[in-house]
Amino acid sequence: MSPFLVTRTLPEDATDAALRADVLKGLTEHPKTLPPKWFYDARGSELFEEITGLPEYYPTRAEREILVSRAAEIAAAARARTLVELGSGSSEKTRYLLDALTGLETYVPVDVSESALTQAGQALVAERPGLRVHALIADFTARLELPDTPGPRLVAFLGGTIGNLLPAERAVFLGAVRALLSPGDALLLGTDLVKDEGVLVRAYDDAAGVTAAFNKNVLTVVNRELGADFDPGAFDHVALWDAEREWIEMRLRSRGGQTVKIPALDLAVDFADGEELRTEVSAKFRKEGVRAELATAGLELAHWWTDAEGRFALSLSVVR
Repeated sequence: MSPFLVTRTLPEDATDAALRADVLKGLTEHPKTLPPKWFYDARGSELFEEITGLPEYYPTRAEREILVSRAAEIAAAARARTLVELGSGSSEKTRYLLDALTGLETYVPVDVSESALTQAGQALVAERPGLRVHALIADFTARLELPDTPGPRLVAFLGGTIGNLLPAERAVFLGAVRALLSPGDALLLGTDLVKDEGVLVRAYDDAAGVTAAFNKNVLTVVNRELGADFDPGAFDHVALWDAEREWIEMRLRSRGGQTVKIPALDLAVDFADGEELRTEVSAKFRKEGVRAELATAGLELAHWWTDAEGRFALSLSVVR
């Protein structure tokens, strides 16, 4: 059997249909919203990689610090023969786990991007003779079926991406992950932690304006894919901390009144002067809150690791 296999569970036209549905729903409700997954075309992915290197943006460095210092502990606790990574992208951070998981036989990266999966998967099998890579082109927020691979399995969801889901969405997602797990399997979850408001806001509103460009890129995506006539220059990037909900919101604020036409949807959208379009929620967490959400899904928090400054956490949970 080939050491590298790609399986598509996402229909070819699923991305276009999902974008149309999200734009129609989000721009006709009040307040207006767009999901953050539409940031990530080729240009958006490049901008996000630039963001991860900015001095203000600590999450990537903090998570990498934990992986470097604790990978051996994670591997010893998980004893995984299969590693499943949700939203794997380039699989760059995954290499710390792959190096530490000495008994690993199969890596299952899951992503919507076939090109990212192919590039990363081919590189990994070349670097690691004996490792099987079975890539899944799939939307991990939808119903997911994993290939038949040896257990124990470790499902990794890194980067704090769980924070982009609203509480009800997180409950559904964690329940779906639990349904994938058998006794002896585990979930490795990355969560950004609650901290000083100034630190949080600067992480999402950097001095160089890279995050602003990343935020506005969602308008460029809608223009290109649906023939819309958004003027990104007619919107300002806004990052706000919601202390009650303990999350950062990224928004785009309209400079003056304007009407945007989206021909593919036969839709015209009016924006009032100063009206805001929410493009991302990024929830921040506390240990007991993470424990409670995992418990509701039928998972028991077994290990908790943070970086030296306590900015970010990786948790390992097991089937209850």
